[in-house]
Amino acid sequence: MKVQDILNEKGRELITIGADASITDAASKMMQRNIGALLVEDGGKLVGLITERDIVKILARTSCEMKGLTVRDIMVNSENLVVAEPEDEVEYVMAVMIQNAIRHMPIVEKGELSGIISIRDVVKTHVRKLKAEIHFLKEYISDKYI
Repeated sequence: MKVQDILNEKGRELITIGADASITDAASKMMQRNIGALLVEDGGKLVGLITERDIVKILARTSCEMKGLTVRDIMVNSENLVVAEPEDEVEYVMAVMIQNAIRHMPIVEKGELSGIISIRDVVKTHVRKLKAEIHFLKEYISDKYI
């Protein structure tokens, strides 16, 4: 199974926030949309990614004193993002996400952002594949195909 299969199932909506938005605005948007990451734009260009984890880290470091901090101050810059392509195998992407301890991965196609997937999306796809294999093997063992 490929990353494009996940994107086709879940959709390719890109939920963004401006780089100069407040961290509170980012947290509110994530809560409203029930998501864990936002793509960060500046002047219509992707400049980074901010996640729930980034917000929690800054809360812990500053003892909840975030006045004056913006998304730009805590986001992962685009040059440091780990990305995947639609043709990548889901198992490969899962391994990369686990190895790099990341939960969200932008998907880039021909140099353009085409979606974002989460570790939840990847695991859900993997579990579905394993369930299908188990079902087939149980039927095979029970002589249904013989």
